[in-house]
Amino acid sequence: MDRSSQIPDTLPEVLPALSAAEMVLLPGAVVALQLEGSSAIAEAEIKKSDKLFVVVSPEGDGHREIGTLARVIETGNADRGRALLVRALTRVKIGAIVEREPVLKVRVEKLHEPELVVTTGVQALMLEAKRLSNEILALIPGALATVGAELDAITDPSLLADLFAFRIPAPAADKQQVLEELNIEKRLALVVAMLGKRREMLKVTTDIDTSVRKNVSKVEHEHMLRQRRKAIEQELKLLQSENGEEPADEIEVLTERLKKAQLSPEIRTQVDRELKRLAAIPEASPEGSVARTWLNWIADLPWGIVTPDVVDLKAARAVLDADHEGLSKIKTRIESYLAVRGLKGDMKGPILCLVGPPGVGKTSLGQSIAHAMGRRFVRVSLGGVRDEAELRGHRRTYVGAMPGRLVAALKRAGSMNPVVMLDEIDKLGGGSTGDPAAALLEVLDPEQNNTFTDHYLEAPLDLSKVLFIATANTLETVAGPLRDRMELLELPGYALSEKVGIATTHLWPKQLKAHGLDAAKISLAEGVMRGVIEGYTREAGVRNLEQRLAGLARHLAVEKASGQLGELVERVVTLPELELVLGPPDFEADLMERANIAGVATGLGWSPSGGSLLFIEATEMPGNGKVIVTGQLGSVMKESTQAAFSYLRAHATEYGLGADPLADRDVHLHFPDGGTKKDGPSAGVTIFTALVSLLTGIRVRGDVAMTGETTLRGRVLPVGGIKEKVLAAHRAGIKRLILPERCAADLRDVPESVKSELEFVFVQRLEQVLEAALERSPTASTKVAPLPETPSPRPSLRAA
Repeated sequence: MDRSSQIPDTLPEVLPALSAAEMVLLPGAVVALQLEGSSAIAEAEIKKSDKLFVVVSPEGDGHREIGTLARVIETGNADRGRALLVRALTRVKIGAIVEREPVLKVRVEKLHEPELVVTTGVQALMLEAKRLSNEILALIPGALATVGAELDAITDPSLLADLFAFRIPAPAADKQQVLEELNIEKRLALVVAMLGKRREMLKVTTDIDTSVRKNVSKVEHEHMLRQRRKAIEQELKLLQSENGEEPADEIEVLTERLKKAQLSPEIRTQVDRELKRLAAIPEASPEGSVARTWLNWIADLPWGIVTPDVVDLKAARAVLDADHEGLSKIKTRIESYLAVRGLKGDMKGPILCLVGPPGVGKTSLGQSIAHAMGRRFVRVSLGGVRDEAELRGHRRTYVGAMPGRLVAALKRAGSMNPVVMLDEIDKLGGGSTGDPAAALLEVLDPEQNNTFTDHYLEAPLDLSKVLFIATANTLETVAGPLRDRMELLELPGYALSEKVGIATTHLWPKQLKAHGLDAAKISLAEGVMRGVIEGYTREAGVRNLEQRLAGLARHLAVEKASGQLGELVERVVTLPELELVLGPPDFEADLMERANIAGVATGLGWSPSGGSLLFIEATEMPGNGKVIVTGQLGSVMKESTQAAFSYLRAHATEYGLGADPLADRDVHLHFPDGGTKKDGPSAGVTIFTALVSLLTGIRVRGDVAMTGETTLRGRVLPVGGIKEKVLAAHRAGIKRLILPERCAADLRDVPESVKSELEFVFVQRLEQVLEAALERSPTASTKVAPLPETPSPRPSLRAA
């Protein structure tokens, strides 16, 4: 603890004082003091001074000039009065006595100690003090090793000197001399001299004790120990029989478990050494508890235990197809891994990372992979982990030390080759106790994880047979070195047909069972499942869809509980019932918003939650060329807006807008849904289209959406998230999509059922975007025939 944070900035001029003739209290010490005589009065005076008081040593009729400022931590009763648990804070200068009865009070001044300078001499004296203290501890029978470790960890020379001086048995005069010495080097020299005297005294005592023991024969000593052990064992057996327990020696049981474990020679040596040490440690000793816990963890781990992999590719694919709809790319990757594993049995496990928005089934897919491979599955949640020790374990010297989450996962799995899912790897945090992402680098490196070492076990673990599957919503927050060690597999979202299949095959039967309903007596009319998806969900995954189906199942459960269902053979849920049960639709089945006026364009955006539509509105007003942009935009999108304006003004004459179309007017560009932050370059073409539409008065087609980055030369550059954006456009009823030409290859992951319902226009320049997006060309040389103002709407949910 930092002592300076405990010392008040200002001290009262007068404080109560306790006179201690046989004890010198030094800063940093925590000690119990007993009040005798008028203890209640003294305690009350100390409370009045904010629990502050001074401890002084008497000298003749007065007292020493240097004392110690202390603060009361806790109070309690004692045999002869009251006891105070106090912490010594700092040295103070003691002035004149203000009052003697009923409590001694003195004047106090802050003592300004010289600035601490750690010179070479100070460092040498610190090392000598620590060396002498370790020698003293070695001469004291039963001394805890942790005491030496605590003293070795102290780096503050002032604190080290004060603690040594307080703890060493020495005359009070010597300790008072240390208290009054303000020069840190001289103070350390005094402490080293005290330590040297104490060591020599203990050496003499030890030599005398050794010479006495030599007079006792080895046979007598061994006989005495055996008799004591026999008596202890008989007493333990008697107590166990009285309690109805099976008499057993814990160390013997632990030894047998460790003998059966398939340990490597290196770990076996550590275990044997620890067992011998445990046998010599008293049962009540804290070190014995630490050793037993460590040995139990070693015994619990599945050393050498592996489950055989399923090498039947058809059977594995059948399991994956039964559990999950679509996801052919990931299923093919698992098939290839199993194929290679069957051909080469010692193949190292890959590090897969499933990236996709919430609700697309990343976690459940990991369970299906383990099921298909015949392996055990264990999940390790990484969301919010901020301490490196949670992954790599704590050192055994710490109180309450435990292994890391990876070792605990192997223990739960019961094998050395499970499927370990590192869930939410993108939500790892960093704190003052280390970087957890950096701790995963060794785990996720196939060339290093065969010798992974947990800080608690201090024994190498072979993780090369483990199949690690990480999940993430986005890769933006995942460190670059961590991404390099993983094979990325994207789950961008589901198409409408895939959602219908998932809901019909998995989600709806699951909800019926969860609500106590018979799936054989309840069915959905044609179009109901599609109506739930289109009217009440607009997401990449199926989590919200499952919640809506749960609401429908609850309604049917109420009917059953109230007797409304009766003994009907079958209950059919019809489409008109949805609005009565789930309320008005949250989304219309056709396009959410149509461009009925010039200056409105529809773009496509992407976020960790999937693709979405991005509407851009532009309007003009009298002014002097000022551009207003609103809608909580990031810096990249603001730059895209400026680039679109610059290109338009540079080519205004080509669209019949004059040399400077903004000379006498201001333009306001707004991005609705202002509560959502928007950023990225992919809205460039949409912004440009909305501006041209506004200034030329030509409307944008209502069934068109677009995405792409624009440059000052009018080029359209590729952007990411194409599959998610295409699925979002399809969900919203878009008919024509304008995409950068270099994004054509990204459509290979889009389901054919989606592509067949959309028209794709691939462009290289902004002029091509205008020809495909506007109802008529803004130039005289247009080659695009005028299109209908409003495309034929798809049947809405209410119309059905």
